[in-house]
This record gives sequence, C-alpha cells and structure tokens, in this order.
Amino acid sequence: MAKRQTLYVVLMGAVLAAAAALRILDPEPVARLRLAVFDSMLANSPRSIDESFPVRVVDIDEASLAEYGQWPWPRTRLAEIVDRLASAGARTITIDLILAEPDRWNAANIAAELSSVPGLEALAQKAASLPSNDEILARSIGKAPVVLGFAGERGLSRQLADPRAPFAFSGDDPKLFVPAFDGGVGSLPILSREATGIGAVNWLPESDQVVRRVPLLVTAAGKLFPSLSLETLRIAQGPGTTILVVRSSGGSGILSFGEQTGIDSIRAGEVVLATDARGELWLKFAPPDARRTISARDVLSGKAGKADIEGRFILIGTSATGLMDLRTTPLAAAVSGVEIHAQALEQMIADDHLVRPAWATGAELAFLLLAGLLAAGLIARSETVARYIATSGATAAAVLTVAAIAAVVGLSWLAYGKGLLIDPVYPSLSLLAVYLAGSLTNYIRAETDRARIRSAFGHYVSPTIVEELAASPERLKLGGETRDVTILFADVRGFSRLSEGMDAEELVRFVNTLFTPVADEILAHRGTIDKFMGDAVMAFWNAPVTDPEHARQACRTALAVQRVIFAMNAARGPDAAPLRLGIGINSGPCVVGNVGSPQRFDYSVLGDVVNTASRIEEMTKTFGVPIIIGPQTAAGAAGFAFVEIGNATLRGKERSEKLFALVGDEAVAADPEWSRLEMLVTEYSEAVTAGNIIEARRHMAACQAVAIASAQPVLAAAECGLPR
Repeated sequence: MAKRQTLYVVLMGAVLAAAAALRILDPEPVARLRLAVFDSMLANSPRSIDESFPVRVVDIDEASLAEYGQWPWPRTRLAEIVDRLASAGARTITIDLILAEPDRWNAANIAAELSSVPGLEALAQKAASLPSNDEILARSIGKAPVVLGFAGERGLSRQLADPRAPFAFSGDDPKLFVPAFDGGVGSLPILSREATGIGAVNWLPESDQVVRRVPLLVTAAGKLFPSLSLETLRIAQGPGTTILVVRSSGGSGILSFGEQTGIDSIRAGEVVLATDARGELWLKFAPPDARRTISARDVLSGKAGKADIEGRFILIGTSATGLMDLRTTPLAAAVSGVEIHAQALEQMIADDHLVRPAWATGAELAFLLLAGLLAAGLIARSETVARYIATSGATAAAVLTVAAIAAVVGLSWLAYGKGLLIDPVYPSLSLLAVYLAGSLTNYIRAETDRARIRSAFGHYVSPTIVEELAASPERLKLGGETRDVTILFADVRGFSRLSEGMDAEELVRFVNTLFTPVADEILAHRGTIDKFMGDAVMAFWNAPVTDPEHARQACRTALAVQRVIFAMNAARGPDAAPLRLGIGINSGPCVVGNVGSPQRFDYSVLGDVVNTASRIEEMTKTFGVPIIIGPQTAAGAAGFAFVEIGNATLRGKERSEKLFALVGDEAVAADPEWSRLEMLVTEYSEAVTAGNIIEARRHMAACQAVAIASAQPVLAAAECGLPR
C-alpha cells in the first residue's frame, strides 16, 4: 500500500511539474489561450466611455480625401489644420503621421516644373522665391504644443530627432527592458526642430496581430523615448517642467530579490502608470464611438466648433482604408492606428487600467501547485469524500474538480474587476489534468489489484513459487524511483585490431584481464556496475546507495581507470599495441529500480541521461581526448581540472550539448602549471573542431610536455580518436 501511494504521489507530482514547466515555458498555444480569455473579459466589461471626450481624433477619413484630394496633401493644408486647432484652444496637438519626405507641392518643385515651360519663366522665378510648404508647416508647429511621432526601426536610422522628454530613474536602467530598435525614421528635421515633443508610434501586437498593449517607452539608436501618447500626456502638464520618472527593479519599495525583473511604473506629473516588466501599458479599450472623432474636412471647413476642440487633447491621423493604418483590437476587427494612441491617452487620463503584474505568473504557479496538490489528495480520498455528498467516488472527484475550476474562474473575474489580469484558463486545465491523471491512476490501480490477485492464485499452483513469494513477495513488483545519478560509459578503442588473431579463449581472457581492474576501480569508488557489453562497460553512481558526491566519484573513477590503462600499457612494452579507453560521463535525473518482468528483472537505470552519456563517450573519438563529461557532471565536480572543448550535436539529439575534457582532479587544478595546460588543451580542441589534425597533434604534444605528473595518464591517452 505504501508503494502504491508513493507511485500515486510521483505521478501527480509529475503531472503538476509538467504543468508548471509548460506554464513557465509558455508556448504559443498556451499564451494565445490566455490572451483569448483576457479579450473575453474585456469584451464583457470594457472601459466606460468618458462622455466629455477629453481626447479627440481629427481623422483624415474617406470624406476628407474625397473633398480635398488624394493623399499626401500639401503641407500647407496640414498647417491650416494645426493653426485652426491651436486657435480653437486645443490643449495639445499630436500628429500621428511621419512626414519623412519633403512636400512634393513645395514651391521650389513647382518652380522647377514651370521653368521648363516657355513663357512661364517669370512665374517660375516668383514661385522659387516663396517659402516651402514644409517651412509653413514648421512655423505652425512652432506656435502650438505639437507632438510629432517617429517609428523605431531595426537596421534603419533616418532623421531621428533627439528626445525632448527628461527622465529620472529609480532602480535599474529601463533601457535594459523596453523594446529596442537600432534606429528610427522621423519627420523632416525642419519639422522636428519646431515640435514641442517627440514620441514613438510603435505598437507591438501579439502573434495573432491583435493590439492589446503599447510600449510606453522604447529605445532607438540607444536613446530612450516615450510613446506618442505618453509624450502627449507629458506636454499637456507643462513640457518644460514635467519629468518622466521610471521605477524599475531595485528601486525603492519594489521587491525584486536582487533580480532585474523589469519596470514597475512610470510617473508623468501626478499621473502614475503601472506597466508590465517591459514598460508596456495593457490597453483597457472603451467601445469605439463616432463622437470621439472629428473629420479633417470639418476642421478645414470650419464646421467643427470651438467647443469640440478647446481644452482637449487632439490627435491627427487617418482611418482611410487606402492609407493602410488599420489595426485589430480585442473589441474591433479594424480601427485606425491613431485610435489606439487616443485610447491609450484616454486610459491614462481616466486612470482606469488593466495590469498584468510582475507577480502574476508566480501567483498562478503557486495556486496551480497548491490547488493541484489539494485536488490530488482529495481525489486519492474520493471514496471517503463520497460518503459526505452521497455519491460515488468518481462522481465525488468530478464534483471537487468542477468546484475548484469554478473557484479559479471566479477569482480571476474578481481580480479583473480590480484591474488585474490573472489567468484562469491554465490553472483550470492543470486541475483538469490532475483529475484525469488521478482518476486514471485509481482505475489502473484497481485493475492491477485484481490482476495481482489472479496472478497470485496462479502461482500457488507451484510450491517453489509459493516459497519464493513467502520469502520475498516484493520480487514480483516492478518499478523504481527518480533520482539524480551519474552515468559512466567506457569503451575499448580499436578492439577489433587488438583482438585480431585471438581465438575464443584468448579473447575472453584478454577482455577479463582488461576489465577486472576497471571493475575494481568502479566498485572502489562506490559505483554500481550496470552491465558489460562486449568491449564496453556501463556504471552509475548514487543508486542504490545515496552518494552526494556521485559526480566527483565518477570523475575520480575515470581518472583512476586511465591510470590503470597507463600502467598496463607500460607493462605491455613499447612493441605492443597500446590499450586505450574512451570514457563518457553524464549526470541528471533517471529512473532507477528493478526493470524487467516478474520472472526476470535487473536493477538498472533508465532515461535520456543514459543515452546522452553513451553519445558523449562516442565524442571521445571525434575530439581525441580520453575522458569527456557533460555540463551537469562538470557542475557537480567543481574544482576538478577540466576544460570546455565546445558544443556538439550528439547522435540522435536535436540540440547541441556543451562538452568538457576531464584532465585531472583537484590536485591537478591546484598545480601552478594548470593554467598553461588548460590553455593548450583549449587550443587543441579548437584545432580538432577546425579539422586541423596536424595543428591538434602539435598542441597535444605541448600538453604532454607540461610537468604535471598526475595528469600524464590522461594526456598519454589523448589523440586516441584522431585519424592517422
């Protein structure tokens, strides 16, 4: 019964560990599911519309294009819009257009065209003396509180103006966390110089191309910029006095436990904006409303009244389909890009936010594990619970699971009401997985009990089996435990050449002579011999007897084996073919226990770590070094003399593995000559990797000349796999 409970605990632990690992890795399907739930919450409870509409969009819409012609308009028309808005008392004017090219309607361009027409030379000269449309727009921008945008770009920098916003930092530098661009594309310098503020127009959609958050800060060409909406908010409070204060991990009052966890909040005057770790603002969209928008046609014609503009934040942009500035949000399939900036600014003013706090993932994981453990315990005792709710054990487990999932969903919805985005889906799915795994385990366990009873009665037929069961009934039980172990594979190099000409008796005697001292060293260093496989041996440490030093013991064994081979070669004389062993060592979690069938089983070890150790041993042929260890073994054998020899993709693996050549123990690492030897081994491995065998042999000869006596058995066995 105790072992059955242990198996159940291990299985439930594995399910919860897998669920936690999947949540930490956060693959695309999981992330999309979470975002879909957040979208559903937003659709059911969007931000309330502020009927005063403090933010208005002047829209260059289809009606405006029909009235005033195709885009781009002359800059004088934009200047007229800016002048009219400023005269009507706009609090700020934000242009969500990047005017990167000179106006094609500039007087100089028209003059050049006219000069080529006979008889219009005087008109061309007069046109050439007129100011450019860009100059006219620049003068209008200079007379009003105007914010211009730029787009952060990767690999391109053009007309990127310096930021206007002053910053103060509390904690880590926000440049470490915010979206970063190599450069950016801004408006013409003549326009940017006159602008009161400069902000980034970038939006970073999720993988499904839905805009759910906007970065409030970006870096472009190494400089920190606010977003277009944040810069507008700053300008509205006084561009010369408002400093953007960024609080990040390590700042006063922010718990980060010494880690650079990201940005916590941004203050612009009296407004404090909570952000995610990258300085992004989750958008709590309000439903689209036509009253938020003023057609540019109405501004130019004077139809837009002063009451629509005075004291308001005005953003100029376009919703015309042909201008390709349409985006998808959780509430609408297509809205203009300027609408997103307007919604972000409205949200800042209303102080009605959604926040995905930095602790959300950790809290979800903690809840997942605690609720999962509770559910697993209740499922294991479902028959007991069933007596209290007058139903079957299976139904009781289902009721408990449904109740737990309902609690998760309810808590998530309550958190949303407080402006917090807490994922209800993944914890719910994890609880469902616990329920299914627990119920399946209970079913299998019941079926196994029945099968065991039938099997036991069958064995009673044989008196011999009865006696064995009476003495050791656990021998029929298969299973094991998961623990960290260190695996060693040793393989004889050139075995076919060494055994050539031997008859069967001589061959067996040769193999026994070779592996007897090898086995002695394994056992002397508290190892377990798993099996002999012809010209190879496999051993492992930390099972069945626990050994906290298992990685170091395996490394000491490998070094001792090389000393044994070194002594055997010396005894065989210079004329005999040298004996060489390639040794691979790897550490990690494996299943250890009785493996086989009730009639025949062995104490063995299973897992990917075993296969990896075997593949590491094969790499001794490639690198020409006698002992190679994996990264987990290297971590467990700190202080030994080993050298990183590079990354290699092992046979049957998709991902490369970092490999280390083991040269000696702590005494070698403490030798004054070790640093020189370490450098030479590194140069040797680089030459091998580059395929320069001649250079590799030269470096190995230099290694073998270094005066560290205890390292010589390993160095003498090097180059065993290099082609002759």
